[in-house]
Amino acid sequence: MAFLTDRKRAAGLGSAKTGTEHHWHMMVSSVALCGLIPFFVFTFGRALGGSYEEVVAYYSQPFPAIIAILTFLTGFMHFKSGVQVLIEDYVHGFWRKALIIAMTCLSYTAMAVGIFAVARLAL
Repeated sequence: MAFLTDRKRAAGLGSAKTGTEHHWHMMVSSVALCGLIPFFVFTFGRALGGSYEEVVAYYSQPFPAIIAILTFLTGFMHFKSGVQVLIEDYVHGFWRKALIIAMTCLSYTAMAVGIFAVARLAL
């Protein structure tokens, strides 16, 4: 290990060994959301203002239900990653861990509620 150069030791790792991977996941989810959000807006817009029966019939179709579920999954995972970076950068000590745990629980809860609501309408 003593014969490795500084560059060789740091290649591909970043300062915390996961920064590059985290950045890549954020970029991939951003690109995915660039495609999903317009689809979600247009599919949700068609159901907006309809009666309960019309909305249930609309989300019983596979395309709108799949778009809504993918948007919830990707959006809340992107939210979780972004807020985690924000907390890691600006909060220190005990509150860092507490806020990351709370934010993770909030993200997964909101994701589960959204997916449950769409599944409930679709099935």
